[in-house]
Amino acid sequence: MEKKPEFHGSDLEKIAEYYQISPDEIVKFGANVNPLGISETVREQLASNLDIISTYPDRNYTSLKKTIGAYCGVSPSCIAVGNGSTELISLLIGQRKAKKALVLGPTYSEYKRELQLNGGEIYEYNLKECENFLLDTEDFLRSVEPGTDLIILCNPNNPTSSAIRRGELGLLLAEAKKRDIFVMIDETYVEFAPDISEITAVPLTEKYDNLMVIRGVSKFFAAPGLRFGYGITSNGAFLQALLTHQNPWSLNSIGAFAGELMLQDREYIKKTRNLICPERDRLYHLLQDMPGVKVYKPYGNFILVRLLKAGITSFDLFEAAIKEKMMIRDCSSFKTLDGEYIRFCIMLPEDNDRLMRCLAAQLGT
Repeated sequence: MEKKPEFHGSDLEKIAEYYQISPDEIVKFGANVNPLGISETVREQLASNLDIISTYPDRNYTSLKKTIGAYCGVSPSCIAVGNGSTELISLLIGQRKAKKALVLGPTYSEYKRELQLNGGEIYEYNLKECENFLLDTEDFLRSVEPGTDLIILCNPNNPTSSAIRRGELGLLLAEAKKRDIFVMIDETYVEFAPDISEITAVPLTEKYDNLMVIRGVSKFFAAPGLRFGYGITSNGAFLQALLTHQNPWSLNSIGAFAGELMLQDREYIKKTRNLICPERDRLYHLLQDMPGVKVYKPYGNFILVRLLKAGITSFDLFEAAIKEKMMIRDCSSFKTLDGEYIRFCIMLPEDNDRLMRCLAAQLGT
């Protein structure tokens, strides 16, 4: 029997070569990136200010931190910026030197990779399908083992698109503080949430110094190549240690300049939410009525779907979609997802309609 190819969600070139499709023709439902692309305002300003690469960025990123502070409602003194959220995740894990870390799963594999590089013990608490991947906070806290000194959450979570509300996060942080546990919350997708204020932990950084919230611009602002991320914490000693060990000028001049423009572009932010929020609701309701699948309420800009029809695998649907030049995510690489799952992000309405027709055809509906 011929072995089925295995692809990661970011393997665009590999997938394009295997299926003999030009990468430019593929609608990237697996990337979770805003389909609007970068803001025209940002594009124009970058084109007009390319000479900025002839100067070093401000080593302290003073203006950028003020913009982030205004955007998030926090003091600039609580902010670190870096070469994407990935660098800040690596720095945080390296500086915490966790001996025992708890990761909420199923989730982004980079957390575990960084923890392994730092030599600490790792264990997971996995969200339960029978609870629609919603966190039972009390059960989660009961599972925290003695000696745990770091908890990592992604909120909204990837790939489940489920979320933990701020009230539950407060309970979790309060208990973690009692046990001297630091908490990292990755909010990569929070700006897509139906009500950001219900989900974000940023306001909790003022009360809890055992917390760092990390964000980036790759997904919401459609700028994964910019490599701009930022972290927020009120723990001054930890923040200073992180900055001391960070390479100087970690974020380049263009990243700092564009980052300011993006966070101040209210028209683009509004346009994005006006596209994603109603389209997410529309697709969610369509999938609820589609036989052969189970769909989970999404809080990110992507939807997780479980396939229930006998004989249909996640790879079958991935292949059917890619042959129509649409790349979804086959979730079989998320080892703790027990069953057949696919994930796809919200794209433009006409592309979303094409994908729904493809899924319905494969499921025989």
